Amino acid sequence: MNALKGSRTAKVFAGIALISASALVMAGCSNTPAEETGGGDKPATDLTLKLGSLLPQTGSLSFLGPPMESGVGLAVSEINEADAGITIDLTAEDEGDTDTKAYETSITKLQGADVTAIIGAAASGVSKLILDGNVSAGILQISASNTSPDFTAWDDEGLYFRTAPSDLLQGEVLGNLIAEDGAKTLGIIYQNDAYGTGLNDAITTTFEGTGGEVVSSVSFNVGDAQFDAQVESIKAENPDAVAIVSFDQFKTIAPLLVNAGISADKFYLVDGNLSDYGDEISVSLEGAQGTKAGPALADDFTDRLQTYWTGEGNSEVKDFTYAAEAYDAVVLVALASLAAGSTEGADIAAKMQEVSGGSGDGEKCTSFAECAKIINDGGTADYDGYSGDVTFDENGDPQGASIGIYKYAADNMIERTN
Repeated sequence: MNALKGSRTAKVFAGIALISASALVMAGCSNTPAEETGGGDKPATDLTLKLGSLLPQTGSLSFLGPPMESGVGLAVSEINEADAGITIDLTAEDEGDTDTKAYETSITKLQGADVTAIIGAAASGVSKLILDGNVSAGILQISASNTSPDFTAWDDEGLYFRTAPSDLLQGEVLGNLIAEDGAKTLGIIYQNDAYGTGLNDAITTTFEGTGGEVVSSVSFNVGDAQFDAQVESIKAENPDAVAIVSFDQFKTIAPLLVNAGISADKFYLVDGNLSDYGDEISVSLEGAQGTKAGPALADDFTDRLQTYWTGEGNSEVKDFTYAAEAYDAVVLVALASLAAGSTEGADIAAKMQEVSGGSGDGEKCTSFAECAKIINDGGTADYDGYSGDVTFDENGDPQGASIGIYKYAADNMIERTN
């Protein structure tokens, strides 16, 4: 997969579970509207929004880079083509991970580019390290994949949002799935960061709530390359099932577990490592299951993503994890900016709940162009996107979200089962 490197500028879910989530530079740098239409509160019609993206082009989560970057890029392209009163000037930078720390240089570049909104970071651990700085700079931050429950109560001055559900939901769905499959004992291998510990806690609480027992729970650090001790700890307890909460470390962990005599049909994966591995993993994953957020995507949408991404000179997107959430994040920011008649971070943030349907009195719409027309005609838009209804609550969490369940076939490729 040929993820874009460095900086570039472009114009450019058990079943389905629902959640009601109540439990994701320089100050003032933005472009001011050059022209406003008449009509009092009618939005400005000539806005240029400087948008940044901070997504994993390298590091342990880099397999999520192409789907998320394609979602962002496609949204920017379609918004600009709509010519509906707002143009997005996108600057994309590499997030890396908490081990490589590429985000440290990247966030400085984005703030220096006077962005007033940022899509990212992908990893909860990285977002925790940059969020306070963005808040201080007045930058709105929206993530398509942050799932740590900690963001719900973060002191973010209303500047943080996410289009992905909290791990409380994914952990509940996965824990129940493991129990429903008949497992009585569970071993968990998880990475020791905000993402891993949050999911470990949620899976443990749910599974033990069904009467099951977590017999071994062992962690590793992001950046580790050896996992023999963790596998030995799991093997010693011989659990009925094993949940692996990781990023691409799974490609090393899976063969170790199989070689230790633990068959892959006992594996349960999460969104951070659920991928079409094919021959990238030397053992069969047939029968392994996993969960990730989002509904099934329409072919038209994935075709558009693929066309955009390959048109930028990249290899085809391998899977579309969090692509819809990234796309919707951009659309919601653009609509909020249009509704506010401003590109200031705080002004955009003040309209995010409204354009997502949180106010309860908006007109339903399913594309940027459709929603923009409603806003430009003086109405209130309620955007429902490819990732679902979204509908932000007062904490910036999506009130409606779904978790898909997937299973590996003999070719190490995933198929959605519910």
